[in-house]
Amino acid sequence: MCIALITTSHPSYSLIIINNRDEYLRRPTHPVSWWPAPNTQVLGGRDLARTTQGTWMGVTKSGKVAVLTNYRERTSDAATGQQSRGAIVNSWLTRTPDLPTTAYVEEMVASPTARNVGGFSLVCGYVNEPLAIVSNRSSAMDQITWIAGERGQTKGLSNTVFDDRSWAKILEGEKLVEEAIRVHVEAGEGEEELIERLLGILNTNSLPELDDDATAEDYLPYFRKSIFIPLIGTREKSKAPAAAGEIAAPSPGPSSSGPDGHGAASESVQNEAGAGNDILDQSYLHGPYGTQKQTILLIQKDGRVKYFERTLYDQEAKAVPIGEGDRSVEFRVAPEQAV
Repeated sequence: MCIALITTSHPSYSLIIINNRDEYLRRPTHPVSWWPAPNTQVLGGRDLARTTQGTWMGVTKSGKVAVLTNYRERTSDAATGQQSRGAIVNSWLTRTPDLPTTAYVEEMVASPTARNVGGFSLVCGYVNEPLAIVSNRSSAMDQITWIAGERGQTKGLSNTVFDDRSWAKILEGEKLVEEAIRVHVEAGEGEEELIERLLGILNTNSLPELDDDATAEDYLPYFRKSIFIPLIGTREKSKAPAAAGEIAAPSPGPSSSGPDGHGAASESVQNEAGAGNDILDQSYLHGPYGTQKQTILLIQKDGRVKYFERTLYDQEAKAVPIGEGDRSVEFRVAPEQAV
């Protein structure tokens, strides 16, 4: 149950995206990094639990940007789908040569393959250009929403359709982002102070406390209220991992398909989302759950990008001391995109 907050309201940044990735904490992920060949132009984390090694958020050297949120299903298992939703993000970030956003969106809307994954909303586009919000519930271009095309705009996206304004966490997140930017600008603070203020938003916890035996499934009705999800489900009995000969999680090495170079992600949405056996080991959908990663993406008009990621729990569901799981990457996008 993730959240993404997207704003063009800061006078020093053309685009800011902040994101909480909420997940079962034993699900293996790779922290933000430049991806291995042939997709060395992509910066982002990777989900190592599926062979596509999809991502939930990323940016490229040519200025492509994307962030994905899932739809809230009745259960976590129902939300999984036959293929990885992260492959949809990969298909945009790794596609070469670069396509205009409209061309990619038209292709995805027409693709039946996108409907073989669980429900999602994908924000995609180029820095300093309008961003498209597209989902696999969209069947025509006139159902696509465009955001970030003008200054002073802040929009939230969580695990529901974009125009659903009933989720408290979305409304609160938008308000808190606008307030944080106003205070930051009026105080004349620097970038590190801005990051701290945005992390404060991502740490906003409105989740009620259920009994000690409550699982993530028990908390599902309440996730729409809280931007941050604290550690829950610690008493849930984890399922055994896949036995030898069954579907298991891939290693992070180059033998896996997807961004490590052995998938067809750069060819089309159809090839990336449908390539290979991508069944998820169900043992990763149980046990401790919470906000596992927090990401802040700061983009300036001249193309300077700062990607900050904070990891809160390791793969054994143990808390990472604040700061020790931080990664920060800076670069400048190609001049032709930074206009």
